[in-house]
Amino acid sequence: MASRKTFKLCGCRDQETGRLLGRKCPKLRRRNGQWSPHHGTWSYQLELPPNADGTRRSPLRRGGFASQDTAEEEITQVVELLGISKVAQIQIKIADFIVETVKTSRKLPDADTVRRKVRTGQRLDQRILVGEWVDIWLNGKKKISEGTRARYASDIKLYLKPYLGHIPVEELRVADIADMFDAIEEYNDVIREARVSDDPALRVKVKWRRVVNPPTMRNIQATLRHALNIAIKHERLIDFNPAAIVELPPATRPKPLVWTDERVAAWKTAHAAHLAAVRERAGGKRVNVIEAYIGTPRPSPVMVWTPEQTSRFLGQARKHRLYPLYRLIALRGLRRGEACGVRTTEVDLKNGTVGISWQITQLGWNPRQGKPKTDASDRTVDLDTNTIKILRHHRARQNRERLAAGLGESEFFFTDEAGQPLHPAHVTDQFQWLAYQAGLPPIRLHDLRHGAASLMLAAGIDIKIVQHTLGHVTSAYTRDTYTSVYPQLAKDAAENTAALLALAPEGERDLS
Repeated sequence: MASRKTFKLCGCRDQETGRLLGRKCPKLRRRNGQWSPHHGTWSYQLELPPNADGTRRSPLRRGGFASQDTAEEEITQVVELLGISKVAQIQIKIADFIVETVKTSRKLPDADTVRRKVRTGQRLDQRILVGEWVDIWLNGKKKISEGTRARYASDIKLYLKPYLGHIPVEELRVADIADMFDAIEEYNDVIREARVSDDPALRVKVKWRRVVNPPTMRNIQATLRHALNIAIKHERLIDFNPAAIVELPPATRPKPLVWTDERVAAWKTAHAAHLAAVRERAGGKRVNVIEAYIGTPRPSPVMVWTPEQTSRFLGQARKHRLYPLYRLIALRGLRRGEACGVRTTEVDLKNGTVGISWQITQLGWNPRQGKPKTDASDRTVDLDTNTIKILRHHRARQNRERLAAGLGESEFFFTDEAGQPLHPAHVTDQFQWLAYQAGLPPIRLHDLRHGAASLMLAAGIDIKIVQHTLGHVTSAYTRDTYTSVYPQLAKDAAENTAALLALAPEGERDLS
């Protein structure tokens, strides 16, 4: 077995020499000798096969792990990668690929991708991006009309390249494609909202903007599906087509539905069947359970958790570093980009408010910073007492991490372990994982915002206050788009209506 070890480091320096203390920092351990959970991060070192010329290769060193168990888990992943082939020459190539992938992307190669390339004899370092592949595919299409070619080219230029072009074909996931359509639909909301605004300047901004309707979305999906089918049949770049199983909105705007007990039970049955089919297709290889989880069809593209389900999710997320962010979205209805972009200076815990003046959005893979979607989106939201306490705790923890790593204060309130701004895709990925771990039926992260509106209305909050909290231009848009009625509220409404009749002079007699 290759030599392996884990160890703990920090960013503290010797006050006299200025040198990093590394493993020698006394703050890494408590007085009783146990590791401090609040100081430093874990790293590992693992010996790799030699270079192709037989010389010793430098060991793989990776750090920044929150726990020793997490570091050990990644060591296991590396060992699994190296064990894909027993042939020494192929193991050396796999080691080369691991080192290069870690260097360029700061993450390990996907084991299933390496397995497929080894099995089919492809070069491990061959990485064709979606943007490159769709061009290759379209240039190879000879027997199509000019009209069809123009439509394919338009789909590629306007949607596939901007949103997916940066992703290697072999790494394209169902979730990536779903995120593209979510982003398109979110911008559709911007256009619709601006069109009914009382602000003439805002209406002018979208005068020539076209809402991408469901038939157009299906054309975009079909273009990608055709391109990926060729990647499977002729080039063996991938094993299955993620574009074939993405669920798109219906022709009319989808009606938000609540995850009632009956719907959850039906979904669990469908999920079990879907997961079994995925495993059969994988032929014994490890499957991505999150892909199967979010890929199982739902009663509606827009689903909302009940208050009890939302509470269970927050309970599952409580020890996660993004818990305060998810709580803000669940209770105050922030958009994903707004939550990622909360500035440290805009968080006033003394008065219990958070200013929404910046956002981090995503075009393709690249995060972009900028002002919120509309003037109404630039707002201040009030916080409840518990959320204030949670944000105080979050701020204190980030200060400890910052000092331990020797970093300056970030301009963003929510950051990763290295003090960098959050990537929106990471926030979504962690949300899906936590929801899966909690045993909940799936929703989109954006639907957590939808649920926040429903929670506020269920609590009897005035529609104008809900409108301001969500950052909408008009209350009509809030009412028409974001309000779902929880089952108990509908039952209460029916009982209250019947009670009014019973109180009338000619009220109904009790027939029981």
